[in-house]
Amino acid sequence: MTDVVFHLIAEVSSDSPSAVGPLLEQLVEGSVTATLDGFHVDGWMRGADARDLNRSLLSALRRIERRTRLRAEWTANGETHRFFDYVTKGSRPASPSRSGA
Repeated sequence: MTDVVFHLIAEVSSDSPSAVGPLLEQLVEGSVTATLDGFHVDGWMRGADARDLNRSLLSALRRIERRTRLRAEWTANGETHRFFDYVTKGSRPASPSRSGA
């Protein structure tokens, strides 16, 4: 299976943002911006599918701080997949401004 480049838009909150922030910056190519509740992420990741990328990102963050939450939209090939933590919240056609590479 070939890797696909996914555009990631996410909100990450954690009980330990000082530990999670540097890891986010290592894992995601793009911007990680601090917010009142944690971080806003707008970047790119490469992988086989959105579910696997979401699982690997959240698992890595939870190895640092167990009480970390991820609300994410992964977009590639004209489709956006939404997740809350590990749970899929559906898919829809991507808007032109958020299409993946």
